[in-house]
Amino acid sequence: MQKYDNCNNLTAFFIHLSIRIANTTAMKTGAFKIAIKNVFIVLFAISTMLCSAQDDAGFWSRVRFGGGLGVAFGTGYTDITVAPGALYEFNQYVGVGIGLQGTYINQKNYFTSFLYGGSVIGVLNPIPEIQLSAEVEQLRVNLDVEDQILGNYHEEFWNTGLFLGAGYRMENVTIGGRYNVLFDEDDFVYSAAFMPFIRVYF
Repeated sequence: MQKYDNCNNLTAFFIHLSIRIANTTAMKTGAFKIAIKNVFIVLFAISTMLCSAQDDAGFWSRVRFGGGLGVAFGTGYTDITVAPGALYEFNQYVGVGIGLQGTYINQKNYFTSFLYGGSVIGVLNPIPEIQLSAEVEQLRVNLDVEDQILGNYHEEFWNTGLFLGAGYRMENVTIGGRYNVLFDEDDFVYSAAFMPFIRVYF
């Protein structure tokens, strides 16, 4: 993508694109509106990072690559998430990043699910040892259910998550937990609103 002389024009372009997407579609469900908001957040983050990239040396010196790993186990339950990503640090206190995600979930004798998608994350380090985070996640869910009453069936849908997290930071590694404020017990995506995480950026 070519560099833009006027970063305000680039940001306005992405905002206009998001509005056009929202207004030209007939899908007006609640879930779709949430998805559009997430698209806006992603596009705004991209425009901010591209504007910063006009000074290539300064931009790339602030980019950290890595991501997160999440695991949860219970009685007959397994949840494993791998999420590579990149984080742009505005300064020692604030950063914003984008990433991909792949997740495997299995509830024995009930369902198996594969999820993939992306996320946008913002981090705040009030002191070097503490990291607070907010993350918007949009996932495509492939679900296979084993139900004794309804029988076996396959389903695909989109799921939106909004995670608020806190962790202990040791240089490049942060260990903590995050809470999904949009958690729904019936969405077949997460077994609980709270999940531990390990986040690493180099």
